[in-house]
Amino acid sequence: MSDWNGSTALIVVDVQRGFDDHNYWGPRNNPDCEANIGQLINAWRDQGWPIVYVKHNSTTPSSPLAPGGKGNDFKEVVSGTPDLLVEKEVHSAFYGQPDLDAWLTTHGIAGVAICGIQTNMCCETTARMASDLGYDMLFVEDATHTFDILTPTKKVYRAREIARYTSLSLDGEFGRVVRTSDLVDG
Repeated sequence: MSDWNGSTALIVVDVQRGFDDHNYWGPRNNPDCEANIGQLINAWRDQGWPIVYVKHNSTTPSSPLAPGGKGNDFKEVVSGTPDLLVEKEVHSAFYGQPDLDAWLTTHGIAGVAICGIQTNMCCETTARMASDLGYDMLFVEDATHTFDILTPTKKVYRAREIARYTSLSLDGEFGRVVRTSDLVDG
């Protein structure tokens, strides 16, 4: 492990089976995302460091992430019991229940390492808010993935480009963008 310690919580955002519905979401980037998330979870667990799982409960009944459907379940890589489970209906994990900020503060946790799905949506929103709340923020770019975006004018923005823009926006201004290997001994 690197020099990170128990005052940095691993925040695993929305790693749910519904994101495997390629007909709904379209092409994605980073096929190694889930393996990297698994490495992070195992490393944090081996050290006894805090782990938070975040689940998106979509309010759109037809969404693959709607409560009650199999798509709402976590993927296999999100195993074991977290120190905290946050459920949300919006982009930021800080607007879920129970209150993530209050839990981190109560436990003396000064930093977060964010991974999960989607890079430019819930992961980025959670990262920006973590920074604004004063946490030392690490964004584990290769432990996130996103999907291509098709605009109303039929222009396609590729997932790899979108992920790159997220990293460029976050690094330095909101915290540090890192890779799994920066946090886990390979």
